[in-house]
Amino acid sequence: MARKSALWSYTIAGWSGFYVMLVELLSGRIIAPFFGNSIYVWGSVIFIFMFGLSIGYLLGGLYSRHSPSVPRLGAILIASALATLPTLFIGPWLLDQVFDRIADPRYGSLAACIGLFLVPTIFAGMVSPYAIRILVRDRESSGRDAGYLYFVSTLGSSLGTLLTAFYFVLLFEVNTMLMIAIGISITLGGLGALSSLRTE
Repeated sequence: MARKSALWSYTIAGWSGFYVMLVELLSGRIIAPFFGNSIYVWGSVIFIFMFGLSIGYLLGGLYSRHSPSVPRLGAILIASALATLPTLFIGPWLLDQVFDRIADPRYGSLAACIGLFLVPTIFAGMVSPYAIRILVRDRESSGRDAGYLYFVSTLGSSLGTLLTAFYFVLLFEVNTMLMIAIGISITLGGLGALSSLRTE
């Protein structure tokens, strides 16, 4: 049971790292038609994702104090995916509304990033500290377990950045990539939860 929980924790954390970087890179393309592709826009994107992750790390650590489990970890990943859905369905409308009211690309892009990407990034940030709590069994192994987990998560982020920037954007439309990524997140989160529940 412990080995299966560890495997799912690493898998979900690695994919979450991949997912958040894929969404971050695509967010620039989503916002560009309205606010351009300047350093202001990318500054807003990077700020919101880093800010969202920092809040997520805090909340994930606090949430992990209450009966941590793989099903709940899977639920966090699913929540991050579902929170991204508004980008697909109301993204252009929201960006149009923001642009009509805030023409300045600095504050307009910042407001757009808050509206579209802050919540899913917070949920994504919760994954790693919560997963660490599942993995750590004693003080002696805590540093090693945290190191392994952050290695897997950051490797996922690195691969998400490289593959999205070098390949995915050449092969797929933005909405297609988001739908596939959301589907993978929901599937992984659900399978991890079901697998763990069956063994309890």
